[in-house]
Amino acid sequence: MMISKFLCTFALFLLSNLVEGANINIAAKPNVDIAPELEKAWKDACAATGASTIVIPKGTFPMGQIKLAGPCKGPIDLQIQATLKASSDIKTLDRDKEWLTFRYVDKLTVSGGGVLDGQGTAAWAANDCKKTGVCNNLPNNLSLNFLTNSVIRDITSLDSKLFHVNVLAGKNLTFDHFTIKAPGDSHNTDGIHIAKITDVNVIDSVIGTGDDCISIGDGTENLHITNVTCGPGHGISVGSLGKTPGEEPVKGVFLKDIKFIGTDNGVRIKTWPNSHLGVVTDIHYENIEMEDVKNPIVIDQEYCPNNECSKVKPSQVKLSKISYKNIKGTSATEEAVIFACSSGVPCEGVEVGDINLTFKGGAAKTVCSNVKPTLTGKQVPPITCGGGAAAPGGGAAAPGGGAAAAPA
Repeated sequence: MMISKFLCTFALFLLSNLVEGANINIAAKPNVDIAPELEKAWKDACAATGASTIVIPKGTFPMGQIKLAGPCKGPIDLQIQATLKASSDIKTLDRDKEWLTFRYVDKLTVSGGGVLDGQGTAAWAANDCKKTGVCNNLPNNLSLNFLTNSVIRDITSLDSKLFHVNVLAGKNLTFDHFTIKAPGDSHNTDGIHIAKITDVNVIDSVIGTGDDCISIGDGTENLHITNVTCGPGHGISVGSLGKTPGEEPVKGVFLKDIKFIGTDNGVRIKTWPNSHLGVVTDIHYENIEMEDVKNPIVIDQEYCPNNECSKVKPSQVKLSKISYKNIKGTSATEEAVIFACSSGVPCEGVEVGDINLTFKGGAAKTVCSNVKPTLTGKQVPPITCGGGAAAPGGGAAAPGGGAAAAPA
């Protein structure tokens, strides 16, 4: 009896140690870099076998560049309650490192209502590609590489030097009540760039920045963007694609209940001319509101910013199974709908439902080439696509449209 009692007690002791987590409060001090303390706390939490919590308390603290890597033994909840500030001096930065990076972590939650302040104002002036022709390699605010089953919730990214968030690879990642803030002239500051990952959700979020609110790269599959406000910015873009050989297909992108305010584009798909082979399929836009958006609906398969490419051959990125349903609001340009598909691989399976886009300066127009969409419901402006029209940038247009400038 005594032996069995001892064995039972010993088993409970072992079990309690197996599921033991860490609860760590960072001893943050004003004007002292918290990166070393956070790195130490991460190592302890990552080694713990149970669920762990790391808390960065309220306040404003500097933080140097830091990489937090797994795999870890148990789930980790990093609660950022503070405003964390990156260095504003780009001369002191390691250009090969991001600011805050997570790699190879499963079941990570980053929450707490805090702010990641990239202090990017000086960096934007040094990174104006349009004027200088040189795009400097600067740190993103947040890089999420090879994460699985993870959530970023109630966090604000402010004034990143480059992309606010870069997502590379992984599976099952959610952004919930995520906020991005930067002025419209903050160059090359994509809000969330997503590539080579399956099962991503961006929900109930507000994004305003100087480039694409969300940019969708190759290898993205089953992406749901729901109840998101975008503006300022360049809209939500699939691409650009086709510039690099061996790009993976983009499959299953679903935008629903989205509002664009004063953006350069709304919903956009962009591929390079003279491109490598690629595939974009199963893309769906539903319940989209446009407020003074320059190019509300765009397919641009002659995407060539700053005239930096050859247009000798058409794009070889195949677009198919694309639907637009219940899209309404105001266009800031005459060309409210641009379907500039490739003459090499024309768009297939494009479906257009109810659209009501008006232009304050007169009647809105469509520009179409190399596409024969299926129409249901009512379209304003009329979608009159006969094929053979020029892509944005000039040339004769199909009936119902005129020449259009390529959106940047």
